[in-house]
Amino acid sequence: MSDFLLNSTSPSPDDQEVTEGEKPPDPSPRPARPWRVAVIANVKGETSLPIHSPQDAGAEFDRKETIQAIQAAIESDGHSTIFLQADASLPFKLSETCPDICFNIAEGAGGDAREAQVPALLEMLHIPYTASRVLANALALDKTMTKHIWSVAGLPTALFQEFSQADDPLDEHMTFPMFVKPAREGTGMGMGSESIVYDEAQLRRRVAWVIKEYAQPALVEEYLPGREFTVAVLGRRQAQLYSRLPHLYAEDGFHRFPVLEIDNTRSATPGVYGHFTKTLTNEDPGVPGFLCPAPIPAELASELCELAIRAHQAVGALDVSRIDFRMDAAGHPRLLEINSLPGLTPGFSDICVIANAEGISYNDLILEILYLGASRFGLLPARGEPRAAVTLPISQKQAAPKL
Repeated sequence: MSDFLLNSTSPSPDDQEVTEGEKPPDPSPRPARPWRVAVIANVKGETSLPIHSPQDAGAEFDRKETIQAIQAAIESDGHSTIFLQADASLPFKLSETCPDICFNIAEGAGGDAREAQVPALLEMLHIPYTASRVLANALALDKTMTKHIWSVAGLPTALFQEFSQADDPLDEHMTFPMFVKPAREGTGMGMGSESIVYDEAQLRRRVAWVIKEYAQPALVEEYLPGREFTVAVLGRRQAQLYSRLPHLYAEDGFHRFPVLEIDNTRSATPGVYGHFTKTLTNEDPGVPGFLCPAPIPAELASELCELAIRAHQAVGALDVSRIDFRMDAAGHPRLLEINSLPGLTPGFSDICVIANAEGISYNDLILEILYLGASRFGLLPARGEPRAAVTLPISQKQAAPKL
């Protein structure tokens, strides 16, 4: 384990006696006792990557400061935390630490469905965790499969085709220009100005490069020339019953955030929100503009929010996600992709910028994700229920078998 993060000085759950007797109803959904929360992540420069990885491998990994910020937010509500690296040591660390719940932001270190690795492990060990479950994380990382699901659900996407080989026949319905990217990566990996292709020769060269560099198929879409937006999704059915901030949620259980526009006209890679531009800070030259709320009509903002929620539900995402859109030549929104594990770097990651623009603090955002996840596993009562009526959090002796 890294030495940059230490166990919280907050009291351990085992140091506090849990009373199971009758308690009066509490209007706030509070746990029976403070939790031991494991924050699980891959850290830039510390998680080992497979041999022959592309140059931008690990782009989605988090910085130490992000993990520390998440820990501080969780501890602000009385819980204790510990950091666990999402590598091959994780099963053993989970057995040793026995967390009550895990705050999962792990990207995984390799494989087609790497973002599903940690949720699958936690499911096997019967340890509660936050955000989407196994299948949704696997689907969200696979952009082609996500687009197939959205298409079947009647949601708007650009025409697309997956290439397993550079000489696969081109769908006759596809028209140039087109956009080429890895089918199973995130954070703009493999995307830059060269991703826009204008003829078949360029298409074949770029597809061949993606397949060779990333050892996976290439996703080819008709290029969307319009404005780019991203929409945050928070909540699920009856989220109000478990939220610290029930006023945030509409009757269907979802919160409608303001829409964020990404102005790529001023970026280092005009027209493309790719990996290089995502590495820039707000002070760097060539960083895109981030406008929140986006300067768009209320009707379009509402349409984008409703499409985002439908897209989130279609792949089975839970509690939190971020959905990216681009407008086509006729000005209609088209879904690009979903991130079921959106970045949570304070003041920088899209969902944090969006929440801040609405006046939702970073601590509140993190705690909403934590409490929504905990409620799925019976770790806290619904609003107004007695605390004793809820299943108590997993104890140290029950959390996971020794390996």
